Amino acid sequence: MAQTKHDIQQILASANARPRHRYGQNFMIDVNFVRLIAQTAQLSADDWVIEIGPGTGTLTEELLSQAGRVVAVEIDRGLAELLRGRFADNPKFHLIEGDALAGKHALNMRLPEAIHSAHASGRRIKLVANLPYNIASPLVIELLRAGVTELIFTVQKEVAQRLGAKVGQEAYGPLSVMAQMLSRVEILRTIPPQVFWPMPKIESALVRMVAEDRLRDDSEPFGRFVHQLFSARRKMVRKPLSSMVEDADALLNMLNVDGNVRPEELSPEDLWRIYQAAIDDERCEQKTEGRSHRLD
Repeated sequence: MAQTKHDIQQILASANARPRHRYGQNFMIDVNFVRLIAQTAQLSADDWVIEIGPGTGTLTEELLSQAGRVVAVEIDRGLAELLRGRFADNPKFHLIEGDALAGKHALNMRLPEAIHSAHASGRRIKLVANLPYNIASPLVIELLRAGVTELIFTVQKEVAQRLGAKVGQEAYGPLSVMAQMLSRVEILRTIPPQVFWPMPKIESALVRMVAEDRLRDDSEPFGRFVHQLFSARRKMVRKPLSSMVEDADALLNMLNVDGNVRPEELSPEDLWRIYQAAIDDERCEQKTEGRSHRLD
């Protein structure tokens, strides 16, 4: 049964715990929204689920009633202990205690292992979660890269808008490009602050991302390439591209791309075409290799 605000407060008090801002903890207290998230995932016994930030386990309980396995990742030591006790007798529950990210752009090593196990056993694996706001952007990209089939999650509305933004919209940027080259992004609905406790100062959104990987082995180098272009997003695209290829104007002319446009005016597909042409230049590979990129 989904937990109310009173239930969550009592559970936390019994564990001598409280919401921790450093972990981005805002507990969902509206039982109807908890059920909506689980229903949106359309789970069956053939599905394995990753839940990041299960908290007191209110969504976890809904997921366990529908999925074949739930791999929950909880960084808060007190809440991890609480979850162990609550679901100790459920063989479908598996807990990873620790951070979901092992670095800015690397998953906790146990997550790729779980994803591989799901695929090896012929199961779909989905993320279903109320994501902590502070890790959502890099996390969803890394989960798509690792092979998660579908992601259904709540996140701050601003991040949702960036994930789904199109060319010409203010929110459009590197995160938009990567998300849309790796998946089909849908913003399903806005969620008011009152649904959470403590109540955030911003609206949230329910997002679905269905994996459609068009990058394959080029995902990471393409990410570096896009970030490098967008680091000069207000300048004409030929300028940042000139630092990566010998003759940016010739390359853009070959692709029938106007060198005077800004990177933010190019669609994900346009950027992919430019990248594919650019990597034919050996100097581009050498100059971009090893450079870090950010998706936030």
